[in-house]
Amino acid sequence: MSHPHPELGSPPKLPKGGLRVTPLGGLGEIGRNMTVFEYDGRLLIVDCGVLFPEEEQPGVDLILPDFTSIRDRLDDIDGIVLTHGHEDHIGGVPYLLREKADIPLIGSKLTLALIEAKLQEHRIRPYTLEVVEGDRERLGPFDCEFIAVNHSIPDALAVAIRTPAGMAVHTGDFKMDQLPLDRRLTDLPAFAKLGEEGIDLLLVDSTNAEVPGFVPPERDISGVLRQVFAGAQKRIIVASFASHVHRIQQILDAAHEYGRRVAFVGRSMVRNMGIARDLGYLRVPAGLVVDVKTLDDLPDDEVVLVCTGSQGEPMAALSRMANRDHQIRIVQGDTVILASSLIPGNENAVYRVINGLTRWGANVVHKGNARVHVSGHASAGELLYFYNICKPKNLMPVHGEWRHLRANAELGALTGIPKDHIVIAEDGVVVDLVDGKAKIVGKVQAGYVYVDGLSVGDVTEASLKDRRILGDEGIISVFVVVDSTTGKVVSGPQIQARGSGIEDAAFNAVAPKIEEAIAKAAADGVAEPHQLQQLVRRTVGKWVSDSYRRRPMILPVVVEV
Repeated sequence: MSHPHPELGSPPKLPKGGLRVTPLGGLGEIGRNMTVFEYDGRLLIVDCGVLFPEEEQPGVDLILPDFTSIRDRLDDIDGIVLTHGHEDHIGGVPYLLREKADIPLIGSKLTLALIEAKLQEHRIRPYTLEVVEGDRERLGPFDCEFIAVNHSIPDALAVAIRTPAGMAVHTGDFKMDQLPLDRRLTDLPAFAKLGEEGIDLLLVDSTNAEVPGFVPPERDISGVLRQVFAGAQKRIIVASFASHVHRIQQILDAAHEYGRRVAFVGRSMVRNMGIARDLGYLRVPAGLVVDVKTLDDLPDDEVVLVCTGSQGEPMAALSRMANRDHQIRIVQGDTVILASSLIPGNENAVYRVINGLTRWGANVVHKGNARVHVSGHASAGELLYFYNICKPKNLMPVHGEWRHLRANAELGALTGIPKDHIVIAEDGVVVDLVDGKAKIVGKVQAGYVYVDGLSVGDVTEASLKDRRILGDEGIISVFVVVDSTTGKVVSGPQIQARGSGIEDAAFNAVAPKIEEAIAKAAADGVAEPHQLQQLVRRTVGKWVSDSYRRRPMILPVVVEV
């Protein structure tokens, strides 16, 4: 198996007749999925998603793929194929279209409806091409065929990309639920047909490659939900992804069966479920869904609230309820259902929310104590089955952390794919398909691009480090006035601390050390304010470290008079 090397340089020019594949997100991480295909000077993008921040990225709202490697080639892009409507696959589209608004978007009806609603908030009116499974569309030199796949959102598609260099097939996110709620199966006969034609490079969802066996059917959840609904004495609050239409459908069905009314909470949940209902993907009995403002008029045992926040996102509705920072107040006897997976990295945030809800008396039902979630991604048994059907010449695992990518590669090898035809790449690693063989040829920039409020890319790793220091260790400011002629301290040092845990009176011990250091510097001929500021920073920093074993941010200001 070939794998990336940290010393990879810039890729060479793509050989004539070759197909280049560059993942800009989604490899080595869960989210931010984006892959760029290049043939004969033209580009095709599959997905453009976002990654949600973790605790060590304070203040960050979203994380985007890095568009640097394609920024000066936006005119070469023939389209963006969107495999399905989850945020980790479409959330980055508005930020790419800000740079060139007329790049065509290609996807299914629901996927395009979800991204169009999102783009409307960004005041972008996109060019779109709606496709269904079985369609073939030529986008520049890319002949794209779309195949139905089953996932946790309706209308998901895989795409087969034919070029003179060979056929690449990208699965998007998929599983093989044999009893899907919408009766739309992953089209295994279509994949078998592609396999007979010859798949030169297969890019496969790796998220569940470590999980043995097969994913249980989505409909298995309905029995557990009915049991929870039957035993609930007061309100039921369900947290789910705002685009998980199949899961919300089962919540609606259970609410209807037990005589409860449903209200959607949160802008994205209201918007997405409205779109799904209007397009016929969500079946809503008349009178079942009501406005959240009318719930006060209903008894608690007739209420179901559906909101976001299943991943512990600090600003989502459920987190705010747990923190008593929401108009909906959790009370003793409420039942809260977390009807989603636990994305790696979110564990602490999710359990913090669960503890907060439990503190206020809620009965919290989650994946750890009841089957209220099944995955939307194929497990190892399904992937083995899939490889035996597709018989790819080359395999490139995508969509997953390193452990998932490696597990997926091992599965491919078990089915007979030669190990030297299995490419384990990571974000930015460039893979060329030339003469039927895929291999790593270089690397391009593919770092994190942070969205913080209205700023995109202005937040750097250095500023995040500063934020972490401020959050963990606090800040100490030191103000000193120095005589420009003698170099002596004429005022100060005035020292203030915030969040450091050090009492202001304690700084009386370091003030003489600062004066002594400045006097010595003056004797040595050091008088430039910037140099004196660095001297103050080192003096205070050493004292704090020796006295308290802490490393707060120190902001010295030296003024000459």
